[in-house]
Amino acid sequence: MLAALVLVVGVLLDLLAPEPYTGLPLLAAAPLIAGATLSFRSACAVVCVTCVVSVAVDVERERPATPLLVDLAVVGLIGVLALVVNRLIVRQGLDLARARDVAEAAQRAVLPDPPREVGPVAVAAGYTAAQAEARIGGDLFAVQETPFGVRMIIGDVRGKGLAAVAAVSVAIGAFRQEAEYCPTLAALSQRMDEALAREAARSGPIISTEGFTTAVLAEVSADGAALSLVNRGHPPPYLVHDGRIVRLDPAVPQLPLGVGLGELAPAGSVPVDVVRLPPGASLLLVTDGVTEARDGRGTFYDPVSSERLHRRFDDPEELVEALTEDVGRWTAGERADDMAILVVTRRGRPPRTR
Repeated sequence: MLAALVLVVGVLLDLLAPEPYTGLPLLAAAPLIAGATLSFRSACAVVCVTCVVSVAVDVERERPATPLLVDLAVVGLIGVLALVVNRLIVRQGLDLARARDVAEAAQRAVLPDPPREVGPVAVAAGYTAAQAEARIGGDLFAVQETPFGVRMIIGDVRGKGLAAVAAVSVAIGAFRQEAEYCPTLAALSQRMDEALAREAARSGPIISTEGFTTAVLAEVSADGAALSLVNRGHPPPYLVHDGRIVRLDPAVPQLPLGVGLGELAPAGSVPVDVVRLPPGASLLLVTDGVTEARDGRGTFYDPVSSERLHRRFDDPEELVEALTEDVGRWTAGERADDMAILVVTRRGRPPRTR
């Protein structure tokens, strides 16, 4: 539509304006706009139509042969350049699409979708990038059944892009390895802290205290009745049950994982918060893409204050979808950070044995 509008305006000015004015600049701009915005065939059609219109306007105004040929040569040359630009744009788009696919495949390799059912809980997860063009980021989550219960993590590593994906792979790898052998959630937190601190120390010129990862580690007992939490500098999780939402703030705030303060770190074991998980209740874990989402007035989003979440959810997938839609409504579709959501729901009856 823009190319056609420019072409029509150029013709009208060329026909109606007094001499020596000509509409050649606008006539030449129409093929250039078409080459940058339309498909190759449509751009070719606009170039041909513009050349014919240029000749017809010069004949109508009874211009000599020399100006007619000059106008035609200018429009034709710019048309050819527009077609070249069109092919370059298409090629760059394909290269960008391939790069995005590779990056997305790399992230999915280190951050696969969790299983729908693990032990006594049902699981659902969602990941929404801040921009559609950037599908990768530093948010992470994982759920794993261990000899000590169902353990899970949600976190956010420092950084963006492929560097963040590398840090996510380290965090997920440390969690999956240590979750199988650490007898307590506090021990798992300490082992992950040590692993991430070693990795941050190898990051070269970046100061190790800047390579941190905020995370919430959670453990559901084998019978599903007890929920243990360790919060390492991450937004607190929420307990959703019977239409109510309760924020589970840590009793003692902790530093993020991988800070590597050594002797400056607080002495003693990591405190573990234990709460009851009733049948049908859901543990909602989020990243700061949820809690730091703002509306047009700059107000932060609060799941506890959201009326759309104060209802009964029979399936964790419903809660993920409801929260994602509610945050999108709050921000009017504009987000400044990636958003990861992990929901585990205790089933009302014991799981079937295999």
